[in-house]
Amino acid sequence: MWEWKNIYRGLMMGASDVIPGVSGGTIAVVLGIYDRLIEAVNGIFSKDWKKHLSFMIPLVLGIGLSILLLSNVIDWLFEHYPGPTKFFFLGLIVGVLPYLTHKADMKHNFVTRHYVLLLIGAVLVASMVIFQTSESEAMQNLNMPDYISLFFGGFVASSAMVLPGISGSFMLLIMGMYTTIIDGISNFKFDIIMIVGLGILCGIVVMSKVVKFFLDRYTSGTYAVIIGLVIGSVVVVFPGLPSTPGLLAASVATCLGGLGTAWLLGRFEYK
Repeated sequence: MWEWKNIYRGLMMGASDVIPGVSGGTIAVVLGIYDRLIEAVNGIFSKDWKKHLSFMIPLVLGIGLSILLLSNVIDWLFEHYPGPTKFFFLGLIVGVLPYLTHKADMKHNFVTRHYVLLLIGAVLVASMVIFQTSESEAMQNLNMPDYISLFFGGFVASSAMVLPGISGSFMLLIMGMYTTIIDGISNFKFDIIMIVGLGILCGIVVMSKVVKFFLDRYTSGTYAVIIGLVIGSVVVVFPGLPSTPGLLAASVATCLGGLGTAWLLGRFEYK
């Protein structure tokens, strides 16, 4: 049975994947489909491949549509309203933490080593803010080494997308490829879309297997790291205190909107 509901889920994940600092994996957690996503990616090559494809195809369709249709919108929001936009996603990220702590049953399952893993995950992601930089213009007249770099960039970014708290777009920004890839998507440069898409596909398959291995064998430890990654991403996304009363009011409103969205999705998705 096709899970067409995943189209709207994919639209949300795709929108977040365009934004440096926001993880599509985090949105998958907000939507309550993270475990199912990892299971589906790993199950595509199993005997139950039809069931997993019925989950994945609508999700991938939504992600692809979102990236193609919303990349310009997100770019416009970040150009004109960067602070309030980031505060919305900040609220969304913070709003997922209660679900994660409940899912991991921290009160009963976590011991000292799990809190150490949580701290390591948080510090690892938060430290990425040191590497945050402005990228130069999009690359032109690409040659073979450029295409290899773009494939590798897609691979690394998608690996990060699978992990909640680590932003694939932010990894591309660090690697100096974000502007080139967004320009390629916005202007329908099919060579860039194909090469990066292949890298993303390979990265998702490989990384999902790694995540599934640890979720199956070290469930509490894996959730401890995931919670830490999400907490650390708050530092990366936080744009600083608003400079004017108007921006402060808008940022508070959008942050509350993000928190409310996470709460509503939780009520809607986890029934």
